[in-house]
Amino acid sequence: MSGIYLHIPFCKQACSYCDFYFVTKPDNKAAFVDKLVKEIRSKKNTVFSTETIDTIYFGGGTPSLLTIEQFERIFEAVYDTFKTDRKGVTVELNPDNVTREYLAGLKSAGVNRVSMGVQTFDEDLLRFMNRTHNSAEALRSLELLQKSEINVFTADLIYGNPGQTPDMLDHDLKTLLQFDPPHVSAYSLTIEPKTRLGKQLEIGRLIPAEDETVEKHFELVEEKLKENDIHRYEVSNFAKKGSEAKHNSKYWEHQNYIGFGPGAHSFWWDGDSKHASRWENQPDLKKYLLKEDFNESSPEQLSLKELAEERLMLSLRTRKGISPNELESRYDYSLSINQQQYLSRLKYEGKVEDEDSLRLTSSGLKIADAITLDLITA
Repeated sequence: MSGIYLHIPFCKQACSYCDFYFVTKPDNKAAFVDKLVKEIRSKKNTVFSTETIDTIYFGGGTPSLLTIEQFERIFEAVYDTFKTDRKGVTVELNPDNVTREYLAGLKSAGVNRVSMGVQTFDEDLLRFMNRTHNSAEALRSLELLQKSEINVFTADLIYGNPGQTPDMLDHDLKTLLQFDPPHVSAYSLTIEPKTRLGKQLEIGRLIPAEDETVEKHFELVEEKLKENDIHRYEVSNFAKKGSEAKHNSKYWEHQNYIGFGPGAHSFWWDGDSKHASRWENQPDLKKYLLKEDFNESSPEQLSLKELAEERLMLSLRTRKGISPNELESRYDYSLSINQQQYLSRLKYEGKVEDEDSLRLTSSGLKIADAITLDLITA
């Protein structure tokens, strides 16, 4: 089974923390959809259309700036080009775009999961993030989502903001939990260099939250969601049983996926090959609209060793982890004596549940990336 990711690059304005590719001028939406449909159809009768597609994800940008009719055109191209078994069809939404009619239109078009960027209910923090919505719009949209016929919805929260206290985060969590979300994605604020926050940090106008505060936020999120039967299954993702994100698991488990749209990434690995390919569409809407040839240009070739180390990094961020047997059978990668000794020490420290299955505890997940680096270099 493979996945499809469609990057919709349009936004009303730039969020202060975002380093994804986007444009704020809506002039080219119709031309973009035309080109996106053409790119999708270019994969018909290729190796990429040989596997059944079971997840489709519209990310951005702000996909909810497209009309229902534009979604229907895109879906038509996907279904005409690929074999599909639509287990997870997700669209990202902003609260200020949500209406009862729009949600009904998405459901009718085949969408069974939506992801809404709430981020916080605090008005000051929303302004700090330069979000396009306010708290009242988020509350109204969550109410509409809860009453809609969409099978699953997920809401994003951001913690670890400068000046954000545990009480403020606790209020965000309690407010969100009133709507009984099946899935929550909670991210620690990351300040990227080329963003507005990155520039403020560079000139000394921003003081990031201290590590100790972020750690307290991390623990609070897990505690409050767990009390509501919403469990962490990846560092930033929590779900009720059966509501886990099917599409994202493809990234974590090296399943094939094809990206469409400017800035979209793709990954393809023939299971019998000693290498996998990864490539990216150029993040430039103007050039994308002029593009005629959608062949993959100079894809990056990843060796089994590179794939194994990447899989370790991604898997150790999940509660599922990965077994040494899978590392050996799929990646021809065996743990060294030093690595086994390091894992034994982590188990003694309470950071690894079982070194035979390579799964981190809640304590270990807090420092998953550091553990992966130490494990790979042990």
